Amino acid sequence: MLTAKKVKKMAKKLGADLVGIASMDRFEGAPEQMDPRHINPDAKALIVIGLRIPRGALRGIEEGTYFLSYSSQAYGSINMIYNPFILFHLTRFIEDHGYEATPIPNDYYNWPAIEYHTGKIKENWSKPVSAEKPAPDVFIHFRIAAFCAGLGEIGYSKLLLTPEFGPRQRFACVLTDAPLEPDPIYDGPKICDRCMLCAKECSANAISTSETIKVNVAGRELEWGKLDIEACTRGFQGMKPYDKYNPFVGEPTPAILYSRAIEGARGCIRACMIHLEKEGKIKNRFVQPFRKRKSWQIE
Repeated sequence: MLTAKKVKKMAKKLGADLVGIASMDRFEGAPEQMDPRHINPDAKALIVIGLRIPRGALRGIEEGTYFLSYSSQAYGSINMIYNPFILFHLTRFIEDHGYEATPIPNDYYNWPAIEYHTGKIKENWSKPVSAEKPAPDVFIHFRIAAFCAGLGEIGYSKLLLTPEFGPRQRFACVLTDAPLEPDPIYDGPKICDRCMLCAKECSANAISTSETIKVNVAGRELEWGKLDIEACTRGFQGMKPYDKYNPFVGEPTPAILYSRAIEGARGCIRACMIHLEKEGKIKNRFVQPFRKRKSWQIE
C-alpha cells in the first residue's frame, strides 16, 4: 500500500531536503491557468519537493569575487537537473505502486501560456483544445503550492520561507491520483516578522514597501509586497546593460552580462537569511555568521 510516509521517505532518499503533500481542494479558487486540477482532474494529491540553496553558493557574490556558483549550482542546476532527477525517479516509484504520477518541474520560462512577469495570457501563444479547458500549458505557482503542502509561509518578499532554510530553497511538484494524506498548513512559529530588509536591501527597489498583494489560499489570507518583476530582472542581471558599476563591464560584452546573477538576491534571499539567522528562526545553523565584512552594492 502506498502511503504519504513512503512517498516522503523515497523523496528524501532521492535527495529532497523538503517534502510536503497538498490535497487538491486547497487549490479551490485558483486562477484557471494556474490550477493543477486542470492537468489531471482525477488527481488526489500534489507532492511538493524542495531542494536547499546552499548557503555557500551565495558566498562568492557576497564577497564580489565569484558569481558562477549561485547562477549555476543554486539556480539553474536545481531547477533543471537535480529537481527533475528526483521527479523522474519519484514518479517511477509511485507508478510502480499502480498510481499515475505527473512530474512538474520548475521550468516556467518557455512553456506556460501565461506570462510569469504579469500573470496575463500570452498573446498568440496557444489556444485551448476545447471550450471548457484552459490554454496549454497550465502554470503552477510553486511557492503557493509549497504553502498548500505545509512547507512554510509566504514572506513579504513573496518567497516561501521555511523553518529549515528561510528563503533558501527551490521547489518542484508531482501530481498524482494516489490518495495520499495531506500535511497540515504550516502553523508553526512566525517566520517573517516584516523587517522589510528584503525590500530595503534590494538594489533594484523591486519590492514595494507601501503596496501589497493579498490573495486567499486554502482558507488563509496571504500578503506580500508588490513585486516589479522587470526591476527584479534588471537587478539580477546587473541593472542596465554596460552599467559602469557592473563588475563584469570593461568593454561591452552582453553575453557575459546576461549569464550571471550580479546582485545574487541581495534583498529577498541574502538580507532575509542574515536577519532570520540572527533571530534564530532557521534550523539550518552555522558556526560563523554569513556577513563578516562590509558588503558591496551596485549603485
